[in-house]
Amino acid sequence: MTARHLITAAGQCSDVSVDEVRRRLKANEIGWWLDIEGPEQADYDLLLDAFGFHPLTVADVRQRNQRPKLDEFPGYKFAVLFAAELEDDEDIAIREHHLFLTHRWFVTVHNEPAPAVTDVRRRVEEDPSVTRNDLVFLQYLVISAVVDSLFPTLDKLDDVTDRLQDVVLERPTPAALAHLTGLKHSVAELRRALGPQRDVFQRLLSHSLEHSEGDLQLYWRDVYEDLIRQYEEADALRDLLTGAMDVYLSTVSNRLNNTMMQLTVIASVFLPLTFLTGFFGMNFGYLVTHITGPPAFLGGVGIMVATMVMQLVLFWRRGWLFR
Repeated sequence: MTARHLITAAGQCSDVSVDEVRRRLKANEIGWWLDIEGPEQADYDLLLDAFGFHPLTVADVRQRNQRPKLDEFPGYKFAVLFAAELEDDEDIAIREHHLFLTHRWFVTVHNEPAPAVTDVRRRVEEDPSVTRNDLVFLQYLVISAVVDSLFPTLDKLDDVTDRLQDVVLERPTPAALAHLTGLKHSVAELRRALGPQRDVFQRLLSHSLEHSEGDLQLYWRDVYEDLIRQYEEADALRDLLTGAMDVYLSTVSNRLNNTMMQLTVIASVFLPLTFLTGFFGMNFGYLVTHITGPPAFLGGVGIMVATMVMQLVLFWRRGWLFR
């Protein structure tokens, strides 16, 4: 379902059609932001014919699966930024945002619903003065919201990682290893998006500094610092997950060693018993004629019990029992 929202620099919000946007462009109205969700063919034609954006940028919007980037074209800049949402405590859904930055208009295009962008529209509707009647500041609000939307995802990833570490220590099952591997893959994918996005934002920051006055550059710098912090958090999560995998392998190895030690203790206890019963159970004439009666039986049992007790005491002193 396609949705088009138009927000002016003065803070006026409305839902518009393609024809309404074309009418505003023909009337040479400037200073507004157009947000397109779930674009269709009419929207691609609008970007090409009415706005006059380069076919390469429109092709990127149509094909998607881009990497974070900032391309310069005559009269505007085209940026690709990413947001992310955590699904099922493991899979990270990367949300791609395409932005057309000009002095006259600001156009954003995304396929899926974007809660961060919706929050910006809601803020503008509740308080139109939040835009400062400045299109560049409105661009800042949108980009800042997209960037900040990554923090809840990183917090959820951190919580899931903590829970997974506890599970690995208590019950290192193959299911926990599979969850751990999937989560590590998702964090690596997020990190691959955050690295180029940080570099892209450096260029966005320079672009904004060239076309803004006052303290707006301080806001852009703050968003850039948020991106650096997000990249560092993703890097730390990757290290934590790698450490958790090492802990899993060590825990499984230690449990296997304990099991083998217990089996070795059992085998060692029965080894002398097997030898004694095997030796005195042989049908030699001397053994059959001389080892007879209750005293011989009790003596044999006593020797076997004493041997077993001596072994158990030795194993206990060396710490091989009850581990």
